[in-house]
Amino acid sequence: MIRYMLTDVDLRYLDECVVLATEALDSGNAPFGSLLVVEDRVVATAKNEVATGDPTRHPEFELARWGAQHLAPTVRAHATVYTSGEHCPMCSAAHAWAGLGRIVFAASAQQLAEWRQEMGVAPGPVLALPIAAIAPEIEIAGPALPLADKIRALHLRHAERSTTG
Repeated sequence: MIRYMLTDVDLRYLDECVVLATEALDSGNAPFGSLLVVEDRVVATAKNEVATGDPTRHPEFELARWGAQHLAPTVRAHATVYTSGEHCPMCSAAHAWAGLGRIVFAASAQQLAEWRQEMGVAPGPVLALPIAAIAPEIEIAGPALPLADKIRALHLRHAERSTTG
């Protein structure tokens, strides 16, 4: 695993991911949002869309698919995915298979699992493994502690909505 510190640029992009996660939540989905950045330019964005009935519509998976279809392998290798929550195992694998570069996340898989447990939300259908357990050669940075309260609040809203119908 290659782990790097977050920069001010990283935090700026992660703030945009929080906005996308909020939009996902407001449209009835779990609060996750992601950006694909190449040379300090956002080339694609995605929000969680599992409410469509397709449980694979995670934003990180969508960006891996988009990158594989629209970017040359040499460009993909230098692209960065910024995301509100650390990739799940499915998205980590898709990211690695697509040959994308760095991943920067606001909240870790461990944080999300702990918050879900505190909120009485059942765990997901797969283990909440860190990216490094699935794709150990991917450069990662996160979590972004300054954003933890915002991300947790979004997940609390989602949990409350899920239990009240």
